[in-house]
Amino acid sequence: MKTAFITGITGQDGSYLAEHLLDLGYKVVAMMRRSATPDTSRFAHIEDRLTICHGDLMDQSSLMRLMSEHKPDEIYNLAAQSFVHASFHEPIHTSEVTGLGVMRMLEAVRLCAPKARFYQASSSEMFGDVFETPQTETTPFHPRSPYGVAKVYGHWATVNYRESYDMFACSGILFNHESPRRGTEFVTRKISDHVAAIAFGEKNQLALGNLDAQRDWGFAGDYVRGMHLMLQHDKADDYVISTGTTQTVREFCKIAFERVGLNYEDYVVVDPKFFRPAEVELLLGDATKAKEVLGWEPEVDFQGLVEMMVDADLKRRMVMGNSPTRGSLPEGLV
Repeated sequence: MKTAFITGITGQDGSYLAEHLLDLGYKVVAMMRRSATPDTSRFAHIEDRLTICHGDLMDQSSLMRLMSEHKPDEIYNLAAQSFVHASFHEPIHTSEVTGLGVMRMLEAVRLCAPKARFYQASSSEMFGDVFETPQTETTPFHPRSPYGVAKVYGHWATVNYRESYDMFACSGILFNHESPRRGTEFVTRKISDHVAAIAFGEKNQLALGNLDAQRDWGFAGDYVRGMHLMLQHDKADDYVISTGTTQTVREFCKIAFERVGLNYEDYVVVDPKFFRPAEVELLLGDATKAKEVLGWEPEVDFQGLVEMMVDADLKRRMVMGNSPTRGSLPEGLV
């Protein structure tokens, strides 16, 4: 039985990846930071099948201890300060965790588990003010946020350790991927949760920033399959994972509100405080390499993703015994 080690288990990607690996027969060791109020909600349904351990990307010794103790075959470094907007307010913390944290992890692997295969969660935010569209593995980086800058550092650290120490180290340059497990601080989940709240009469409007920002959105459950496939290939390399389609925040709103029979224009307002200091207008990925080399394909399309997220937020309220006061429930939920 292979052992997989996951950092960032409390996040969206960590929970989906853990599910996928368990289904494949892995032993999954999941690292959490110690906290007085640990959040295990995203993986509560599989918690009894995981080996939970405590460590921190800010603490080199804890990472070395865990690598020596568990001797994993595969390591997935998903932990990060991952909210772009927050990175402008916490640039040093973001740099320490999202950037230097990768270097600490790589050094722990090099010293204590050098035969392990390593996956680094890189990001389309590294492209930022894009040089070309669509973006591929060879597109130059021009990050437009402290988060993007930190991700570039982690990405190149991974490349450097692969080339310097012959480590099996891959970076997945994942474009935006969402799900019902996305945090409500992210715009997609903010939209789906507000749509449900408006339908149930809990809120009257949704305040957003740049409605014309374009993103390549996919389903997180599809994208974690790409992570795993990268570590099964015979050669370590970097891969873009994306749908190859792009939609605006406005289009996301339109489909989300239509799911409950409402018009987004009646509820969405633009609030300048949600604009980034440096905006990223367009991200569109070309996953040709991942498709041809790894055989990866996304299964959930954009409309299916939006409707999945809205339905999940509607169901949460229905479970509590509430009833909608605006619009209508989708057929499958009635």
